[in-house]
Amino acid sequence: MKSDLPKVVHEVAGRPMVWWVVDAVRRAGAQRIVLVVGHGSEHVRAVFAGDDADIDCVLQAEQLGTGHAALCAEPALADFDGDVLVLAGDGPLIHAETICAMHARQTETGAAATLATSIIDDPTGYGRVVRDAAGRFEAIVEHKNATPQQRAIREIYPSYACFDARLLFELLKKLPPNRLTGEYYITDIPGMVRQAGGGVELVDAVPPEDVLSINTPEQLAQVDAILRSRMEAVEK
Repeated sequence: MKSDLPKVVHEVAGRPMVWWVVDAVRRAGAQRIVLVVGHGSEHVRAVFAGDDADIDCVLQAEQLGTGHAALCAEPALADFDGDVLVLAGDGPLIHAETICAMHARQTETGAAATLATSIIDDPTGYGRVVRDAAGRFEAIVEHKNATPQQRAIREIYPSYACFDARLLFELLKKLPPNRLTGEYYITDIPGMVRQAGGGVELVDAVPPEDVLSINTPEQLAQVDAILRSRMEAVEK
């Protein structure tokens, strides 16, 4: 991003990108929000200064992967028994309606985990959603670990997940490191849920434009334009 600031505090459509994610989960009805912060955490905290009554910030002192980041939230949710959403702070195009659809499926089916997926033209770099012959969830396979056949899959996991909180933290403590990177990936957890006998549901509910990556100033400008277009449509 050509900046020393944490990526999630860069602005799109006049707001830090993490603000848009928090706004979406608030509109979806989340009552408690845990922000896992690392380098530059003071900048992330400053985004919500004076507007943090429902927010806990927890520190991930070492960046050991998404699974490790999720486990860092456990102390803040020690007294919580219910469903927890796990989302990425750098996805400002997320819709509250997508979150609601995902949680509704979790509630209706009694699943232990529900993933919202997206089908995109170019899935390079994304975790692929592998289904069995009946169309049910089988696994998420990271791009770097995928076989050529799996890389041909266009259904991807855009980091939208809902888990039974107690089971999530139980499995995170058993999560093995990735054999290639040594990091702990939350994308392995749905497969572990399935192996433990829990139901895993899939909802193809994420529009392709919502999963645009923001890793360069040019991509930031692209997402900025989409958000401003949405804001103009609401105002009309």
